[in-house]
Amino acid sequence: MTTAEHPLTEQAAALIGLDRLDEAKALLARRLAEDPEDFRAWVRLARCHLRERGFEDVVTTTGEALRIAPQDCDAWIVRTYGLRRTGRRDEALAAAQEAVRIAPRSWQAVIALSEAVSAWQPRWPEVLELARTAVRMAPEEPEVYQGLWKAALLNGAFDVRDHAIRETLRLDPTSAWALRELAEKQAAAPGTGSKRRAEVYASALAADPGSDSMRMGLDRAVFQMLRGTRWLAVLSLVLAGAAINLFPSDGDGPDLPLPIGTRLYALALIGVVWAFGAWRRYRKLRAGVQLSVRSLLRRMFWARLVLVQAVVGTLCAVAVLAVPWTDRGVPQVLFWLGLGPTLLTIWFDRPRTR
Repeated sequence: MTTAEHPLTEQAAALIGLDRLDEAKALLARRLAEDPEDFRAWVRLARCHLRERGFEDVVTTTGEALRIAPQDCDAWIVRTYGLRRTGRRDEALAAAQEAVRIAPRSWQAVIALSEAVSAWQPRWPEVLELARTAVRMAPEEPEVYQGLWKAALLNGAFDVRDHAIRETLRLDPTSAWALRELAEKQAAAPGTGSKRRAEVYASALAADPGSDSMRMGLDRAVFQMLRGTRWLAVLSLVLAGAAINLFPSDGDGPDLPLPIGTRLYALALIGVVWAFGAWRRYRKLRAGVQLSVRSLLRRMFWARLVLVQAVVGTLCAVAVLAVPWTDRGVPQVLFWLGLGPTLLTIWFDRPRTR
């Protein structure tokens, strides 16, 4: 049995690190066709299956590796996760213990043991202690803190969980899982606005483009932002209605048509509302959120509807003020045309933001 790693296996390991699993598997298949006794190639193949959640294949391929090299710690570690995910918890525990016996100073082996022990609820405090031991063994390894985070979740140790996320991002600012967890925490914080939620989800999605949960969170935050523009249209209509006093009592409204100065002043107020409420807000959005706004408008009918209603409502307000009406009948129709459907759908589409 050779001790040197074959170049094809080394290339496959690099591809696995880049998540190019199909290419890695092709190289490993080629290597195993040349030498079926290359246990490292079997272990690398098992890691590919683990990334793809093919846990039965993980058990099979690590079995081949251990047939050739029964003292290979890495094979026992990977096998632990495969056995754990297929519900064979006794075998998973035995595999992890064997990995620790072979390499007692390996933090990967200790983390695998904590994963195996986590199958027994009464032993969850032991899981946390094992994860802390792994951190003491390798405090500068980002991956060790993911094991600590999982152990902290099981034990309800939220301060430890937050510490694990912070340390991971300190060591690896692009860590997908840590950015995802940070985004979920920040988005759920009281008082966090839709713009801020969209930005944190966009940051997490940039690190993990395949995350469905981050995509859904970003879409939800962007939709809430778009919904907010309708309130600007409502405020514009209220300003227009107040300026012209569309519904006077006892005929005490101003004479029509309104002086041009009054109408221009009210139009300027509507411009200020939109400048501070929408233009300034959307102009300063990060690029990822701006792209998501355009993407959501293409994909979602309700997103397009709220934007159309905001535009129509504002145009109705502008029409009420821009035209020198001599009678309040038409402006009243325009007012209700812009306001009525908008208020109805504000109530109706509320469940879509949850």
